[in-house]
Amino acid sequence: MRGGRFCLLLLAGLLPAGCTTTPPGGAAQAREAARINVELGVKYFRAGRLQLAQQKLLKAVQQDPASAAARDALGVLYERLGEPSKADRAFRTALRLNPKGSRTHNNYGAFLCRQRRWDEAEREFDAALRDPLYPHPELVHTNAALCARQAGRLRAAERHFRQALAIDARFAPALLGMARLSLQQKHYLRARAFLSRYWEVARRTPESLWLGIRTERALGNRDAVASYRLLLQRRFPDSPQARRLQQRERDDGSRGD
Repeated sequence: MRGGRFCLLLLAGLLPAGCTTTPPGGAAQAREAARINVELGVKYFRAGRLQLAQQKLLKAVQQDPASAAARDALGVLYERLGEPSKADRAFRTALRLNPKGSRTHNNYGAFLCRQRRWDEAEREFDAALRDPLYPHPELVHTNAALCARQAGRLRAAERHFRQALAIDARFAPALLGMARLSLQQKHYLRARAFLSRYWEVARRTPESLWLGIRTERALGNRDAVASYRLLLQRRFPDSPQARRLQQRERDDGSRGD
């Protein structure tokens, strides 16, 4: 996805209390069975076994129709499966079951942003951030920043990135986001500084090396460009960024002829 990956909280959490159908064995037993199936569904999702993930999550919904956690996870899954209508419906059902579900507000906001529904996404991120007990506000601020940047709202993007870093100065996604935003704004020295901070806490990736190449090229630092270029081609020769670099060099060579 252009502009950076969103941070999802696809975690099996506590199930909200609610009205459920009572099967043999009682409602409490059904809720516990649903909780286990949500956890299994999330594990299968993370492993890329999407069909099994769907089976477990749908089973959880059957066992406990009031499981907001199951609906939230289904929203993430349906988007991965390319079914945005089902994803939207699952997220909205999760929020109806648990209106204060900050994890769902975050995940739904990320989904809405990918659908280019900017204003709706912003409202969901704001809703997540209103929870004073939310354990990962730096993550939500980063998602809000990524979304604002995609919408062309650069001031809002910078504000959210900086708020994320005020909470956790070593939060890698926000550091990389600020480096990318600074390059876009032509603040090249600032981009270099944020990229350096990013590499202190995270591994070099094709994306970050490509960002380094563009930044140092703008600053006229040929030695750094050559170093990052070599790292990109040696470590990640099949990456889209390496192919982009090769194409650019071929284009430059053609113009030189």
